[in-house]
Amino acid sequence: MTMFPIIVVQKSEIELPTRQWALDKETLVLGREENCDIYIPIRQISRQHICFRLHEDGYYIIEDLNSKNGTWVNKNKLEGSQMLRNGDEIDVAHQVQLKFTLPINVTETLTSNVPIVMDGRLKLDIEGRRVFIRDAELDPPLSLPQFRLLEMLFLHSTKVCTREEVVQAVWPEAVGDGVSEQAIDALVRRLRDRLAEVDPEQQYIITVRGHGFRFDNPEE
Repeated sequence: MTMFPIIVVQKSEIELPTRQWALDKETLVLGREENCDIYIPIRQISRQHICFRLHEDGYYIIEDLNSKNGTWVNKNKLEGSQMLRNGDEIDVAHQVQLKFTLPINVTETLTSNVPIVMDGRLKLDIEGRRVFIRDAELDPPLSLPQFRLLEMLFLHSTKVCTREEVVQAVWPEAVGDGVSEQAIDALVRRLRDRLAEVDPEQQYIITVRGHGFRFDNPEE
């Protein structure tokens, strides 16, 4: 099974029809022109804003195409081009935050025809909203709020996610209206229970008292 690096949306100022793209060509252009490989229709993003290019030595490069509002990689302003590393976070014109993710080997039991974001024992197919733990798929699928919570924690596994960030990711339409702490705790509890159906040995969601939640995804 052939796998490609993936660009995943972590945050966007608007709802996007696509939340991940496979880098399945030597060069892909991101911009607001409809014919771009990665099309993001936001006014602040240049028509052709950045490109991702496969270097002859096998790694990927990101290049800013003289964009008007700039690009940042891991919060550092991108000048020209640079090599991408697994987990790099890309800020496009302060409108869209992306993450560059490298694939790892996939066993034959994972037969999805879309790219799978993988990192540790739990594997996440963001496009198909599917969850695999130790190559066993979680069935029935998670509810939309449960998947949104898992996706946010998964993509931000290096940090503690606050309750405010949980509300923004899970209930974006409710931001400003207030979501109770009881509702957040109930959602976390239900998600823990669903993951425990496949892997009761691992506590994937850790509560950090006074701060929020952290995702613990051990290596295989």
